[in-house]
Amino acid sequence: MNVQDPRKVFGETLVELGKANERIVVLEADLGKSTMSAFFQQAFPERYFEMGISEQNMTSFAAGLAVSGKIAVVNSFAVFATGRSFDQLRQSICTANLNVKIDGSSAGLSDFGDGATHQAVEDIAIMRALPNMTVLVPMDGVETKKIVKAAIEHKGPVYLRIGRTPVPDYFPEKMDFKIGEPTLIKEGKDVVIFACGQMVALALSAAFELEKETISVKVINVSSLKPINENAIKEFAKGVKGIITAEEHSIIGGLASVICYILRGSGIPVEPIAIMDKFGQSAMNQDELLQYYGLTKNDIMASVKKMASKK
Repeated sequence: MNVQDPRKVFGETLVELGKANERIVVLEADLGKSTMSAFFQQAFPERYFEMGISEQNMTSFAAGLAVSGKIAVVNSFAVFATGRSFDQLRQSICTANLNVKIDGSSAGLSDFGDGATHQAVEDIAIMRALPNMTVLVPMDGVETKKIVKAAIEHKGPVYLRIGRTPVPDYFPEKMDFKIGEPTLIKEGKDVVIFACGQMVALALSAAFELEKETISVKVINVSSLKPINENAIKEFAKGVKGIITAEEHSIIGGLASVICYILRGSGIPVEPIAIMDKFGQSAMNQDELLQYYGLTKNDIMASVKKMASKK
């Protein structure tokens, strides 16, 4: 099983796209070695703008570049790209529907050592609430490459939520990515898990383990949280005993909110795996945080078993 750092894939894909499209420009907030936008700096120094620790100014500058016809890609840790720059995102970029792409790097709990101030657990909620904003959360390196290409091709603002934890590749190389479309990663009939980001890999691991106990689990990768094909979600949920949502994000405003809204009135029980309205904290590694917040394979398995036992 190939394991990739999605940040590295992001940086390499930007360079690849930059060779073919001179309109692409990249802006960084003093974190290029971490977000890996530094790859673009090395390849195209004349199209790379190091803005320093000044995300608001960087975002406004990107808006100006977009107005001039450029495809501007801004980079920072997710917590700063979405929170510190919210006013500029709203007033300058989203109201005018400008062609700016926002790389929210080290998202979720993946920046385990820096604690609550650096861990974005509410970024999906923030960005989904902005009209004209597209919100994409790749599950692994393979999908990251496809999603970066789709984001550059899309006209309008796009938020890319990129973690810093290497994850195994499960997204099929030959499968196309299309903005708005959830993808079937594993078939099953008893329970369906809707997951996003690195939680897809954990959901798959749980599903394979549960097969040994004759529990059949369908796994759906919801990498496009806005827009989203509601009819596809409803089809994936048909005939199951229950639904699990799995996300490395607050229970408020993220994947659970999306799925529950779409399936309102369906009568199918939903059990969320998410961060229960808390900030993050420092830890020795990300696994410690996933365990503390109830986001492990075992937590998913327990929820699936609970759903599968329902009559």
